[in-house]
Amino acid sequence: MLTQEDDIDIHALRRRGWSISAIARHVGRDRKTIRAYLDGKRQAGVRAPAGEDSFAEYVTYCTARLVEDPHLWATALFDEVSALGYDRSYPSFTRALRLRGVRPPCEPCHPGKGRPVAIIDHPAGEETQWDWVELPDPPAGWDGYGKKAYLLVGALSHSSKWRGVLCESMEQPQLADAQHRVAVRLGGLTRDWRFDRMSTVVHPATGNVTATYAPIAKHFGVRVRVCPPRRGNRKGVVEKANHTAAQRWWRTLPDDVTAAQAQALLDQFCERVTDRRRRSDADGNRCTVADLAAAEQLRPVPTAPPIAVLTVTRKATAQALVHYRGNRYSLPRELAGATVTVTHRVGATTLAIVTPSGGHRRGASAAGRRHRRHRPHRSARDRVEHRGDGRVQQRGAAPVEAPGPARPRRPGSRGRVARQQQPIRHLG
Repeated sequence: MLTQEDDIDIHALRRRGWSISAIARHVGRDRKTIRAYLDGKRQAGVRAPAGEDSFAEYVTYCTARLVEDPHLWATALFDEVSALGYDRSYPSFTRALRLRGVRPPCEPCHPGKGRPVAIIDHPAGEETQWDWVELPDPPAGWDGYGKKAYLLVGALSHSSKWRGVLCESMEQPQLADAQHRVAVRLGGLTRDWRFDRMSTVVHPATGNVTATYAPIAKHFGVRVRVCPPRRGNRKGVVEKANHTAAQRWWRTLPDDVTAAQAQALLDQFCERVTDRRRRSDADGNRCTVADLAAAEQLRPVPTAPPIAVLTVTRKATAQALVHYRGNRYSLPRELAGATVTVTHRVGATTLAIVTPSGGHRRGASAAGRRHRRHRPHRSARDRVEHRGDGRVQQRGAAPVEAPGPARPRRPGSRGRVARQQQPIRHLG
């Protein structure tokens, strides 16, 4: 491709009577190139396309997605179009977005530059950083989550491997349970745990560990390290993980998933995307985040979780069933629609359901199990025969077709749009 200056020179030399070969030798270009510019077949500053535009069929989709959510990361959008069949690289994708001006401009999104930064050395197996992320407007039907969901993120400072667990609140029992589950997903324990001034861990004014969290730290055998005041960059690894979880996973989460399915999707996202990020080891060899994490010498996680009691409020369904962590527990029929309290000790195989009258019921809490129904439920269940062809039949009645699966919500339905429009708070 010739510049404007070269284009002017070859036209001037041609008017002086120079031959195309002489002009090509003078400017150091090929004769075919010189002839194309002199004949007007090519324009200065405009590069000829190398082939068919592979992004043309995805322009409409990308435009609609960025109009719906102008702050959607290009990496998240690249994951979506790759699943639709886009076979080019990520730099080619971002160049196509930039040249076409698909993303709407947003001045407040341009952060200030020139801030002082410091590179902190993190030896292998030394530190795990913890932080909460407040996620707005979870999908409808998540029992106990309300208008917000909370994600506890733990990140290994050396390898930057991170995992997260969804929680209903940021209370200390939820924190202890989530830390055990995150540590299992990370593959072990480091020597230190890094926190900001989290009120469930330390006193915000003094930075001293609270008396209620000290037994939890002793259970895991870790040292609690608190960030100095006004030093948010001290735990930058987990802050970046928070940003990735909020922008690349939460904003693209479907609306028709349960909390358990969302947790499984988060684990798959970490294994498929974040663990494959490119890094360099101490010798300068190219590797991935998963390779660095595998080389860290982590201590094993205790088999039993810490002693903590989870207390949540639930509303019984019209069938007198209480939903808790993907399981269903039966109550007497007269408690249909009543508000009850579920108490569960972390790691225990049973839980307690406290009714409004003060009565207690015990139920199995193993995953996939359902508490034994009362006699009215059991008698109604016994009158139904489950056929192998996907139909249910009432005894003594004609066969009735079972209802089909519910139609999933549209990708652009209100749930995801509301999650995108509300700010995602990083509780750092």
